Amino acid sequence: MPSLENSVTVISSSRVFPDQKSTLADLKLSVSDLPMLSCHYIQKGCLFTRPHLPPHELLSHLEHSLSVTLSHFPPLAGRLSTSEDGHVFLTCNDAGAEIIFADAKSVHVSDVISGVDVPDVVKEFFAYDRTVSYEGHNRPILAVQVTELNDGVFIGCSVNHAVVDGTSLWDFVNTFAEVSRGVTNVTRHPDFTRENVLISPAVLKVPRGGPRVTFDENAPLRERIFSFTREQILELKATVNRKRNGEINGVEVLGKESNDKLNGKLTEILESLLDGNDAVSKTESNLEISSFQSLCALLWRAITRARNLPSAKTTTFRMAVNVRHRLNPKLDPEYFGNAIQSVPTFAAAGEVLSRDIRWTADQLNRSVAAHGDERIRGVVADWEADPRCFPLGNSDGGSVTMGSSPRFPMYENDFGWGKPVAVRSGRANKFDGKISAFPGRDGNGSVDLEVILAPETMAGIECDGEFMRYVSKV
Repeated sequence: MPSLENSVTVISSSRVFPDQKSTLADLKLSVSDLPMLSCHYIQKGCLFTRPHLPPHELLSHLEHSLSVTLSHFPPLAGRLSTSEDGHVFLTCNDAGAEIIFADAKSVHVSDVISGVDVPDVVKEFFAYDRTVSYEGHNRPILAVQVTELNDGVFIGCSVNHAVVDGTSLWDFVNTFAEVSRGVTNVTRHPDFTRENVLISPAVLKVPRGGPRVTFDENAPLRERIFSFTREQILELKATVNRKRNGEINGVEVLGKESNDKLNGKLTEILESLLDGNDAVSKTESNLEISSFQSLCALLWRAITRARNLPSAKTTTFRMAVNVRHRLNPKLDPEYFGNAIQSVPTFAAAGEVLSRDIRWTADQLNRSVAAHGDERIRGVVADWEADPRCFPLGNSDGGSVTMGSSPRFPMYENDFGWGKPVAVRSGRANKFDGKISAFPGRDGNGSVDLEVILAPETMAGIECDGEFMRYVSKV
């Protein structure tokens, strides 16, 4: 395939304002928002086949749709501000978001989705490359880049990570898509209240010049999408739970049951178990491991094996957990902002590799299951005692960080010409061991893992028989 480097040319850039004035008061950043000030803007986007509109009409249409959508999400048209006493706020001042139109006529849809590694040209589909979220004091909170390909279009969103987490980001993108395809009564209504335990009087002391990312932005990395079908994930889950030829909740998984019989019960099981964030242990003697935790355990083992770490070396698997439904009282499911905490699981490399995969998955399950209201409040108290930015990265060489979620509605973004062909991300917040979980395009419980690793580690997991046997070959 010919080189696609420098294939994207920015044609225009303009400011888009909400079509209605904001009446929202300033929003104080929470103890989940503030640590993200040292992180890059989140960069996520969707690849589509060619729309029915010519380029100039498409851009005008999306500008109007974005303007309407910003009225539902006033913070995304605002700016960050810091008070005299050091508290950081999100000022909903209608300063506007940015929309950029770019040309990439030499790039085809197939160039983006085919091949082994994700091509570097994808990084050019996003604005605000390597922009740190603290810069939201002086530049837009949101930038949307619309890139025209030879036979398609990519809509890439760059959003300040101190303002949104994945839940809030995809609520916005879903609403943007609804407005674009003509929905007048949008289905998502963000909750902007700030009366909860995450709002703190503690002050984060920011270094002169603002915080910086805590990992090497120029380290050599490989990026690849590994896909797992629903059937492969169910097989893995059954294996992890030592039920290779048995049953899950009374339904035979690996036998010759018809799809009609499987679709009902197994879909119910997948919906309740696929998201590791919602896994809850049953009893010490009958601990059910979720599908997603089984997948995480598989990956943790493969990466640890490929890194060839000393047996006594402590490895860490971090999972970003949504705390909205874990607090008591619960937050609104559409609470706008960051409502995530990093849940670490620690184990010696030797244990991860010498014990079976169920043991590794069990460690993950217990960590997540224990992260309830009391633990969440404890994390808040710890941060208040020592306010700090989030140390993203893999400084000790033994860490894996899982972000995003296969339950995010990434493929529900029909802007008026069909659902996305693929979901991709930019350069933001990528380092050795950073993994992002996406739903598979086919839905129905399939999962894509965006895996970022040092080149030698990636080569190792590509040769790992235990890992690759569950990866889709298509």
